[in-house]
Amino acid sequence: MTVKTPPHHKHLPPVSDADYQQLAAFRHALREFLRFSEEAALAAGVAPHQHQAMLVIRGCPRDTSLTIGDLAMQLQIRHHSAVGLVNRMAAEGLVAKSADPKNYRQVFVRLTQRGQRILETLSPAHKAELARIGPALREILNHLESES
Repeated sequence: MTVKTPPHHKHLPPVSDADYQQLAAFRHALREFLRFSEEAALAAGVAPHQHQAMLVIRGCPRDTSLTIGDLAMQLQIRHHSAVGLVNRMAAEGLVAKSADPKNYRQVFVRLTQRGQRILETLSPAHKAELARIGPALREILNHLESES
């Protein structure tokens, strides 16, 4: 199998042994955080993707309506996968859907009170976990930036 290099990455400097160590440490720290997040979501009674979706919805500026397409883009999933996710979340009372009155093919999504309460239980622990691993991530990024 041949790996194709994206055009904007063709002229990058080589990667040193120290860089590989830092890249591996960064990947491990990210995975450790993601595992923490997955386990916290499951303990709160929601699937990890549902938690991620609730975070995207809540993170949307208050004066902006979030569409299912926007959610799909933010979660980096296909539109039809986002539709299924939103439908499951609506059935569980986590989100509410409403059609755009100007374009009925466009559906807006917002958190329900239940979804908001669950997110409020999860977010402080996530913030604390990021504060815990933040210094290590900053150190890794600083090393990688200084080597470039």
